[in-house]
Parts: sequence; structure tokens; C-alpha cells
Amino acid sequence: MTQPSEIFEHMEVVGSDGGHVGRVDHVVGDEIELSKLDLTAGLKHHMIPRSWVDRVEEDTVYLNITKEAAKAAWKTKV
Repeated sequence: MTQPSEIFEHMEVVGSDGGHVGRVDHVVGDEIELSKLDLTAGLKHHMIPRSWVDRVEEDTVYLNITKEAAKAAWKTKV
């Protein structure tokens, strides 16, 4: 699993299919909180588990699931 220190604010998060999932707001424990200001987020914060991260390269977090799978399973922060 990636270390929280590898993931930074504003990094792009993409699915295994290359589709844009969101942008990192910050890391909270074993979850990544995505920015609510990203157009794909519908003005809501979403949480994804760090276990979905395949790798981190430069300014991008690559997931081990597709964009659609991530959006279907992410948790909306209340």
C-alpha cells in the first residue's frame, strides 16, 4: 500500500482505464478525500480507500480499478 506521504493535495486521481476520477484534497488515515471543487465530484467530497491505489507517479495517483467502478463505490462525505 502507498504511504500517505506519497500522496499530495491537488494530485490527479485516475482509474485503471485512464479516466479522471478526481483530485486529492488530503489523506485521512487509510482513505483519500477527493476535492469537492472538481467538476466530476458534484460539489461533494468523496472518500476512496488507499487500497485502491496501484501506484503514484509524479503528480498522478493511479487506481487499480476503473473510473466507473471507483465512482460507483466511493463514499460521499456528509
